[in-house]
Amino acid sequence: MASYNLKVNGKKVSVNTDDDTPLLWVLRDELNLVGTKYGCGIGQCGACTVHIDGIAMRSCSVPASRMEDSEITTIEGLADEKLTPVQEAWKELDVPQCGYCQAGQIMTASSFLKQNPNPNNEEIRNAMHSNLCRCASYNRIEKAVALAAKKMS
Repeated sequence: MASYNLKVNGKKVSVNTDDDTPLLWVLRDELNLVGTKYGCGIGQCGACTVHIDGIAMRSCSVPASRMEDSEITTIEGLADEKLTPVQEAWKELDVPQCGYCQAGQIMTASSFLKQNPNPNNEEIRNAMHSNLCRCASYNRIEKAVALAAKKMS
């Protein structure tokens, strides 16, 4: 076990963990940020997606020990008091069914729209394809990403 200093949602925190402990478990178990979900544990489903230096990454596949110089943002830190355009679009289109994957979906969509603020439907589909939704709300997810892009422009 070692002590690591992380910056999560704009706050500096110190955690004691093993070198190979995934960031996901530090966020959930040590920092009580449970919006980031465990899905598959191998970086394939996207439920655990967070932003690391603004880029969407799977927190189950990244050791927390490597995050000391990074800015980590979880779903809890994505918005201040006002929802982001992506969150507004999700709410407006009533995207979630069970909701389990939605934090990861929103984190992926937010990062994608920062890189591509005016995407076409194919670009949206390609950007979101690696996030799995067991309820198959893919059409609503894609519509919400498109709506969020319009809200941002």
